[in-house]
Amino acid sequence: MSRYDRWNAILELLAQEGRLSVEEAAQALDVSTATVRRDFDQLAQQQMLMRTRGGAVAQSVSYDLPLRYKTARHADEKQRIAAAAAELVPAGAVVGLNGGTTTSELARALATMATLESGFTVVTNALNIASELTVRRHVKIVVTGGVARQQSYELIGPLASGVLEQVTLDIAFLGVDALDVELGASAHHEGEASVNHLMISRAQRVVVVADSSKVGKRAFARICPLSEIDTLVTDARLPDALAHGLTDAGVRVIRA
Repeated sequence: MSRYDRWNAILELLAQEGRLSVEEAAQALDVSTATVRRDFDQLAQQQMLMRTRGGAVAQSVSYDLPLRYKTARHADEKQRIAAAAAELVPAGAVVGLNGGTTTSELARALATMATLESGFTVVTNALNIASELTVRRHVKIVVTGGVARQQSYELIGPLASGVLEQVTLDIAFLGVDALDVELGASAHHEGEASVNHLMISRAQRVVVVADSSKVGKRAFARICPLSEIDTLVTDARLPDALAHGLTDAGVRVIRA
């Protein structure tokens, strides 16, 4: 297990339990207590947890982990979601992508779709997505301006609005932190929510891509109500009750 895999596992355990001893973490990860102590100390230096005598407790900022710590969460589900969402894109389309682990998987799926080899355009405020797709000759990349946010690699702020206000999108794929029948889509950070809302306002069709763990949840800043979402692509673990609630609200649900 790599260092980042251990860190991700530790943060996942803390998110579930709130508190973790060195011995508990060592047993769960099948590593030595010395390794866990080093991991705890390094995560504490990055303010991802708070050290205690003999262990660690969850830090308040852990609800919004940097993207590099989120990549292992529900990885299989996100790849299936990305593959299903990519099928919705016709050749030559102009596609909007915000930041996040699921949209990053979707960008990779789009880049290798045989039906899109003739070319398509991606408009994004995510630096990692732009970097990955730039090497693809059949993909035209349009990147917004803005201030980079370290947690998500997204560009936010007024400078991002200047580009988005000048473009139109055939389809916008929206990665979210939470999706609730009453509140709609939401994000942990208000700056991301603002740019995401502007992006989907420029699209003819809006598709939320999110694993089922985010459905039925609420985050701090609202992106948009359900009335602005056409489709949700999620995984097969989504409970029927939640799926029916979204369908009744007018959202098409695809479970991959």
